[in-house]
Amino acid sequence: MSDRHEHSHPHHHRHGVRHRLSHLLTPHSHETADKVDPALESSARGMRALWVSLAVLGVTALAQALVVAVSGSVALLGDTVHNTADALTAVPLGIAFVLGRRAATRRFTYGYGRAEDLAGLVIVLTIAASAAFAGWTAIDRLLDPRPVQQVPAVAVAALVGFAGNEWVARYRIRVGRAIGSAALVADGLHARTDGFTSLAVLLGAGGSALGWHLADPIVGLAITAAIALVLRDAAREVFRRVMDAVDPALVDRAEAALTEVPGVRAVGELRLRWIGHRLRAEVAVVVDGAVTVREAHRIAVDAEHALLHAVPRLTAALVHADPEPVPGEADPHLALAHHTPA
Repeated sequence: MSDRHEHSHPHHHRHGVRHRLSHLLTPHSHETADKVDPALESSARGMRALWVSLAVLGVTALAQALVVAVSGSVALLGDTVHNTADALTAVPLGIAFVLGRRAATRRFTYGYGRAEDLAGLVIVLTIAASAAFAGWTAIDRLLDPRPVQQVPAVAVAALVGFAGNEWVARYRIRVGRAIGSAALVADGLHARTDGFTSLAVLLGAGGSALGWHLADPIVGLAITAAIALVLRDAAREVFRRVMDAVDPALVDRAEAALTEVPGVRAVGELRLRWIGHRLRAEVAVVVDGAVTVREAHRIAVDAEHALLHAVPRLTAALVHADPEPVPGEADPHLALAHHTPA
């Protein structure tokens, strides 16, 4: 028997850290005024994070670009290009968050949450392109060394780059983890690496001030290597999300919650998947085969309710109730065996 429930449970659909703490410390409420759509709220938080960080990184990149124009520092150029690319990643993510708000249709029956995962792929490609550009520019300057002008200005620009990127990194990672957005977390990690590469530019400026002209392109290559590292981490995170990977601890948590539901004799197949920054679950539970259809339905509803409480950012669950096996009775799923891939 299959049981589909996608209605709202106001007391487990709270949003944000403050609401989750409130959920633990205050009684549950079923008042209409308390019903908040978590998908819309989390998308709104993601949009705010994107536009605020876009403004901060845009100002940072502009300030650095002005210094690049007068100094000729390729290390600072690489940092500026990377900051600009990081700021522009707000565009595909913003589009994804807007699409994710759209209701499901008969063609896109799960909605448009996957657009966020596609945006993550765009971000990974953007990081890769900025790494290639920074590396190529550094190698060109390594083969043709030139002195860096306005070294103090380069040093100040490097500090500005670090401050801007670290602030944006903390903000994006915090919001991304709060709403369950792998793409936004990846973007935050990207920004954090940019901050450390800005400090590397400071080292290059120091070397240039001491007359070592190769310091600037060598730091540029170090920045390229740092970008490659964050590319690896971001690509791994986005790849896992696209492949429907979840934290095994979430599966353990879901199973533990289901076993506590009265009437559930055992937990069968359990699957979790991310759709954007929202989780969905599909699970089979074993119930007493002698209960009525109405009673089995009640158990399935209780199981879904338990899941929605136990698993953060879970918005819907499909619960299937299987009768407990009886010795000598044929498996009711045998009719489906020939549809199972070999």
